[in-house]
Amino acid sequence: MSRAKKPAVAGEAIHYRIAAADPHAHLFEVTLRVSEPDADGQILALPAWIPGSYMIREFARHIVSISGRCGTRPVRITKIDKHTWLAERVSEPLVVEYTVYAWDLSVRAAHLDATHGFLNASSVCLRAIGQEARPCTVDLIAPPTPIGQNWRVATTLPEDGAKRYGFGRYRAADYDALIDHPIEMGRFAIASFEAGGAEHEIAVTGQSDVDLARLTRDLAPLCAAQAALFEPTTQRAPFDRYLFLTTAVGEGYGGLEHRDSTALLCGRSDLPFAGMRNQSEGYRGFLGLASHEYFHAWHVKRIKPAAFVRYDLDQEVYTRLLWIFEGFTSYYDDLMLVRSGLISRDDYLTLLGKTISGVLRGPGRQVQSVADSSFDAWVKYYRQDENSPNSIVSYYAKGALVALAIDLAVRARTNGQASLDDAMRLLWQRHGVGFYSSQGGPGAAQSGLAEDGFASALREATGVSLGAALNRWVEGTEELPLAKLFAPLGVTLKLTAPDASPSLGVRLAMRSGDLAIASAYSGGAAQRAGLSAGDLLLACDGLRIDEKALKGLLSRRQPGDTVVLHAFRRDELMRFEVQLDAPAASEASLVAAAGPNTLREDWLSAVSRKARAARRPARVRA
Repeated sequence: MSRAKKPAVAGEAIHYRIAAADPHAHLFEVTLRVSEPDADGQILALPAWIPGSYMIREFARHIVSISGRCGTRPVRITKIDKHTWLAERVSEPLVVEYTVYAWDLSVRAAHLDATHGFLNASSVCLRAIGQEARPCTVDLIAPPTPIGQNWRVATTLPEDGAKRYGFGRYRAADYDALIDHPIEMGRFAIASFEAGGAEHEIAVTGQSDVDLARLTRDLAPLCAAQAALFEPTTQRAPFDRYLFLTTAVGEGYGGLEHRDSTALLCGRSDLPFAGMRNQSEGYRGFLGLASHEYFHAWHVKRIKPAAFVRYDLDQEVYTRLLWIFEGFTSYYDDLMLVRSGLISRDDYLTLLGKTISGVLRGPGRQVQSVADSSFDAWVKYYRQDENSPNSIVSYYAKGALVALAIDLAVRARTNGQASLDDAMRLLWQRHGVGFYSSQGGPGAAQSGLAEDGFASALREATGVSLGAALNRWVEGTEELPLAKLFAPLGVTLKLTAPDASPSLGVRLAMRSGDLAIASAYSGGAAQRAGLSAGDLLLACDGLRIDEKALKGLLSRRQPGDTVVLHAFRRDELMRFEVQLDAPAASEASLVAAAGPNTLREDWLSAVSRKARAARRPARVRA
């Protein structure tokens, strides 16, 4: 249903009361008070999506019940579309009471049980249409005892009577600020450190043996390095306080950025533990995740595409620039790990090789450009199916490689006098500095990056015009010339086949004990023979197979040989003759030449010197 929106008005605060009323049933009870409701009837709506995660999620489906009143008189609330309600005309303050089911253990919505509560206000707090600019107050209410005993609150919402980490009243400058400050409640461990002139905290929820001292010791130089990248003179972050909200589970991975905090989900084994000597692969991945979301505090939370300067929370907001905002962030996340001294240069080249390999394995890179991938994120990237490897390319991964290509090209053409870092600083000064006024929405003069604005910004910041090459990398599907671009830095890109055995051209998965084809790659041996995603593989050349047995049989064959596969499609037994392909050279490795190389040195350590100088001791609180 379309509706005309009245101009937002400022005035008396919109008030919310959020109670963790029934953890066992996973129910938040919310009371919304609108002091000056619209005289024509107040429209209320819940966002259809959360900024930073580009998919319509229909949060309103989790509202279980809703009612209204004016004083003691009931007020009729009518639902007028999937996430919108209309309250009848009232002349006094409107009170709306509703219940939200919270059982989404992710970084995007809300979750409540007897161990903790987590919420993004975008999935819990109805907005009063036309009144989004008004200040908001929020009363957070603990669960009933004994569940809520010793629970605390972690959020960067400013306190408005509540004590830090306590239940009580908090405030937000407007609705946009309200939904940009996630809230954790429960029994969590917390530690703090200083970096970039700002207080930083990390709160860890969930059972874990995390070494908080190690964690803060590692995060401090990483955060300082990122502040120094954008502000090399002051080396200051654009906030006074930042919070890493971390939920540790058995298995999980994810993050969502906010203006002065992030919500992270990780496996508890990925966190460092006391006495850990070597950096595990899981912990390295967690540091990369934290680096990614922290970088977003500058890049996408303040430097934005023009389309994101003011979000339309009712529908998709399209941009072709996610390859810049997610892809560049994916480039810098691991790069900042090596620049801040958290991983070795060899480790960084290994991680970069894995990114290159991941892109090369997807046939979709030959079909979809990163600009198209950005635009189609709403319907393709976040809604992947069995054919997605053939039809899409990740604007995260290939966007990171485009950023790499740009950075290497600029460094080589300017003999190291300029880099992508300079373009990031220009974007920051032009679009990011002072984006939030008094922690509210953007100031009147703020603008985002125009859809066609990056090439000119790059040229202005570096003196380099990549012209048609940049257009091909972004709007086209040709392979990036990475080997050529690495050469001036003394780095060799090698491509080999990950497996010497001939290829079926499939991605396999176990489903209920059966070996299934998860994806049949475009033009691959299996697809040419008629096999499809979902087929259950039973036998190869008359022999029963599982994944190990199939691999063993293929290792005895040569490219061009034909094997007979029997498979179930639905409940029908089918026979396929498959002519095997040669394995593709899709395993990338990067090797740095011995001896010094100034371009390589500047690339991998330009910021780390500043970050080390800014390092300060951490403080840990139990």
